[in-house]
Amino acid sequence: MSEKLTHIIISPILSEKSNMLVAQDKYVFKVSVKSNKMQIKEAIEKKFGVKVSSVSTMNYKGKRKNTTVRSSGNVIRTSGYRSSWKKAIVSLVEGNKIDFVEGDF
Repeated sequence: MSEKLTHIIISPILSEKSNMLVAQDKYVFKVSVKSNKMQIKEAIEKKFGVKVSSVSTMNYKGKRKNTTVRSSGNVIRTSGYRSSWKKAIVSLVEGNKIDFVEGDF
């Protein structure tokens, strides 16, 4: 494996929509763009000690961002892009759970 398991999972995504998925034993994570479903499954199982039944992934392209920079009295307008990122929805086997409040992450 080219990537270490610690670099695959970047952070959990704690939003209103992801909180509704917890009732279905599904958890949402921001993961490395280079990782695949098998690597994500292995990383979640090792980090949290749970059994994963399936992994769904979505790639998000970085949005365009305009910026204004003031340099020695001149105003320079430039544009660039935010970083692209990947989201994974992990379904756990019934009876397993991850508790972010208690500090599992």
